Amino acid sequence: MKKFKFRLQVVLDMRENELEQRQMEAAKILAVLKQQEAKLNNIIDSQTLNNEELDALYNSESLDIQQIEAHRDYGIKLSTDIKNQERVIANTKAILERKQNEVREAHKKAEILRKLKEKQEEEYYKEFLKQEVKEIDDITSARFNAG
Repeated sequence: MKKFKFRLQVVLDMRENELEQRQMEAAKILAVLKQQEAKLNNIIDSQTLNNEELDALYNSESLDIQQIEAHRDYGIKLSTDIKNQERVIANTKAILERKQNEVREAHKKAEILRKLKEKQEEEYYKEFLKQEVKEIDDITSARFNAG
């Protein structure tokens, strides 16, 4: 009897490659998201530091209006940067979610074919064993009848 060959192996390979591709794309998006979150944290840290420096200027003996205005303007810029970065992060999370859905769909498609292959392989080997048992019975019967 010939060795088991899954007729849809090419399709299964394509589905597994598609799954792998989708997983790599999702991993890249996740890495970008982590970078964006780190950037947001850096902006927040800068804002905290700027606020502390502004408080120190307000509490100092002599008020330097130029420095106070510069810190205030910088604080406004940082607030805008934070809002923009939060929007970028929200968009990236939406893209990541869509990509994760694609990964799930690709996984389902590949898993269906894997299970089909497994089932067909199991049936093939059951038939193979049945054929082998029949051959052994035929040999045994021939020997018994000859003797």
